[in-house]
Amino acid sequence: MRTRIAAVIVFILCGSVSAADNSLTYIDLVKRITDLEYLATLPAPGETCAQWSSYDRASQYDPATGKYIKWDANGDGTGYIRKEGDSFVLAEMEGPGCIWRIWSARPQNGHVRIYLDGAAEPVIDLPFIGYFDHKNEPFTGKALVHNVANGENNYVPIPYAKSCKIIADKGWGQYFHFTYGTFPKGTQVPTFKRQLSAEETAALAAADKTLSACGPDSVEGRPGQSTETKSVTVAAGQTATVATLAGPRAITDLRVKLDLPKSPEDRTVLRELVLKITWDDEAAPAVWVPLGDFFGTAAGANKYRSLTAGLTDEGTWYSHWYMPFEKAAKIELVNDGKEQRAVAFEIAHAPLTRPIDTLARFHAKWHRDAFLPTDKDRQIDWPMLVTEGRGRFVGVMLHIWSPKGGWWGEGDEKFFVDGEKFPSTFGTGSEDYFGYAWSSPKLFQHALHNQTISQNLKGHISVNRWHIADNVPFQKSFEADIEKYYANKRPCLYAAVPFWYQAAGVKDAYAPASLEDRTGYWEIPPSARIAGALEAEELKVLACAGGKTVAQEMSYPSGNWSDDKQLWWTGAKPGDKLDLALPIAQAGPQTLILQLTKARDYGIIQVWLDGQKLGNPIDLYNPEVVPFGPVSLGPVELSAGEHKLTIEITGANEKAVKAYMVGIDYVKVDRK
Repeated sequence: MRTRIAAVIVFILCGSVSAADNSLTYIDLVKRITDLEYLATLPAPGETCAQWSSYDRASQYDPATGKYIKWDANGDGTGYIRKEGDSFVLAEMEGPGCIWRIWSARPQNGHVRIYLDGAAEPVIDLPFIGYFDHKNEPFTGKALVHNVANGENNYVPIPYAKSCKIIADKGWGQYFHFTYGTFPKGTQVPTFKRQLSAEETAALAAADKTLSACGPDSVEGRPGQSTETKSVTVAAGQTATVATLAGPRAITDLRVKLDLPKSPEDRTVLRELVLKITWDDEAAPAVWVPLGDFFGTAAGANKYRSLTAGLTDEGTWYSHWYMPFEKAAKIELVNDGKEQRAVAFEIAHAPLTRPIDTLARFHAKWHRDAFLPTDKDRQIDWPMLVTEGRGRFVGVMLHIWSPKGGWWGEGDEKFFVDGEKFPSTFGTGSEDYFGYAWSSPKLFQHALHNQTISQNLKGHISVNRWHIADNVPFQKSFEADIEKYYANKRPCLYAAVPFWYQAAGVKDAYAPASLEDRTGYWEIPPSARIAGALEAEELKVLACAGGKTVAQEMSYPSGNWSDDKQLWWTGAKPGDKLDLALPIAQAGPQTLILQLTKARDYGIIQVWLDGQKLGNPIDLYNPEVVPFGPVSLGPVELSAGEHKLTIEITGANEKAVKAYMVGIDYVKVDRK
């Protein structure tokens, strides 16, 4: 038996607050930030979690018709509830409750004021950036308040007994989330104040330390804890039993080590092996996840450390999810590959600290495209989890395969709780949900959210988020969606592992996925290069009078570009010219065909060849990014050799953002 075990919950020092308790101190609320055991408690009626955000208010549900209107609206940066004078109401909540998380992509100097329990004066009155810049107590902990890949995050609890209202002044910035929990009526919670007691300050510091020191040996083990150590060899196509544990107990820590081939071959092996866990002799497993995905990352062995799971530099995969059971827990390893595999397991389990009938069962299921919406107005919603019964949603790992590159994740998260028609959580973008911003490909690791692989947005991307204090309770049903803007045929493919707790004896609807579904789909598609085209990004630049040119990856759902690239000219102004060398192999009469791009911030151009104007000005404005369509520049008589193709910016459409950008996909010479 080990003397130290990664159970993550500070059981002896911190204890835990029962769902039945009706009085919570500020220290109790702080402990929720790292309390994984509490996640297993069945939620009390009236216990909820929701979010106010700056989502585009054009997205609406019409109860009269049952229709979803502009469900893909994407102006997510400046939404609010209403204006009061020159200020903006960002959030309004009835208590008792607690703000668990504040996020923004661009907090600025305009003040954001938080009013609690009907007070005339705000309890917090700071520039919005002041919630994140570590200059204002108690928002100073480096893990509780942090920036990752351009996203600002604040996890300091802000409780209120009766109500909360958040108002912002002009200049507050762009994009916000306020994620908040509501407790059952009658629960006594304190009204937040910035001047914390010494004991409350110490509790925040302890939480910050726990979030800063994640790993397999984060904290001491539990009283009565035992550890099962077993090396399992499982033949190809077979299933091996790793352990059968007698209850009532709870798995508190699970570790795995195995030899893997080097990347990228490890990706297939980690999808061939499947972790399967069944509670209390039920007919179907509650956990069915490819081995690597269970620990929060895919594809392949991507090192990171978080509060609930991770992979160390030494090759130890660890999980700290608290998994209670009444009679038995059966842990199995499935090998759907063609080679025998050996895996070493360590499983720590301990006596329960609560009655088993107050505890739900841990679930995790891997899937691709399960339960897609049939309502055509909601086709953009990609379900991460759909389930029924009573429980808590506690996190998700999302794996994206996007071989064409470009930003994959404009999509908002939407959580429908207990049959809601309009989601009580409606986000502002995929990266925002995962705690970062502005489609950054930068890898980051944190206790509560991570980007474990990103091949510069072209290839594999994997992100996760753990809902600990901000878990989402449900009594009857739960659906967690994230918008998916790109179609599978692009290709852009999602796979997910949702993590949740559900009442004992309630089967979830997810079936095991085939090996063909889990592996082999991450193949690089052949280049879509137009036959005979001269790629503009490959042409020699003879002169550029203003701005700069770069080869830009073009990956938009609204069309295809030759070789998935264009020559992008930015930073120029009307009157500036770009000269490109145009090689002509054969003399004679021929037609030049130009393929361009249209967008809301593109200009109007005039095309010249060897100093002679070709055709009329071409307006490149369009509300969305789309290919212009081949433009014939008429017959010309050309000699063999190098010619000069000139693009001149002459202005911009009155509707356009005046950035005067130009995108050129290809030039084609038609000799017919």
